[in-house]
Amino acid sequence: MITLLRMALVMAALALALLPARAGDPILIFAAASLKTALDEAAALYEARAGTPVRISYAGSLSLARQIEQGAPADIFASADAGSMDYAQKAGALRDDSRFNFLGNRLVVVTARPSRFNTLEFAPEAWRAALGQGRIATGEVNSVPVGKYAKSAMVKLGLWEEFGTRLAMSDNVRAALAFVARNELPLGIVYASDAKAEPAVKVVAVFPELAHAPIVYPFALTRMSRNPEAAAFLAFLHSASVRAIFEDAGFAVLQ
Repeated sequence: MITLLRMALVMAALALALLPARAGDPILIFAAASLKTALDEAAALYEARAGTPVRISYAGSLSLARQIEQGAPADIFASADAGSMDYAQKAGALRDDSRFNFLGNRLVVVTARPSRFNTLEFAPEAWRAALGQGRIATGEVNSVPVGKYAKSAMVKLGLWEEFGTRLAMSDNVRAALAFVARNELPLGIVYASDAKAEPAVKVVAVFPELAHAPIVYPFALTRMSRNPEAAAFLAFLHSASVRAIFEDAGFAVLQ
């Protein structure tokens, strides 16, 4: 029954995607949760200049890739890692020639701003003191990009064996950030851009870049998109005004 229902939903989405887009139809973007602050601002600027509405659905990158694979009618996919974009590409869900690496980021450790300490060394004794009986908020290590980066870095720095069992894993990075912002968990491993977007937290450590794979955000058009404005929006991302938005939000603009 579930399989038949899923097939029906996919067929309905395919039928919708095959209809010609009308002028002024909204651009629908599926985007990694960590992009929210900056991408919302960029979308608002595009709407003001082009007059075309932009709608954005935020979640974990792999979850979004799977939805696109199953026929969700997104026009653009913006991932927080190459792996999730690769998944969608291998499924034939993207226009291959439209893919480009747009942004970079850094992996950081945050704590609530009232916390008693301002720096954290990558040493087990320092992490024990900072955690007490608490846990570390981050993304799910098998599916959410920030969680994958976090596990890789902790393994590289000799922290995984002791602290890997003390992770509180969320389905996206903003959910993990919220636990720390509310002071419900003592530490979180998130992106530098997330830390900058949340005034209730402070960065106490920045992971060495060589401790994990490069944090890269690929963007691409989906194969199902019939909205000509989607390509125009991707081109708009390369403008100086949008570049400034993402840099101010803590991202590195790669092109």
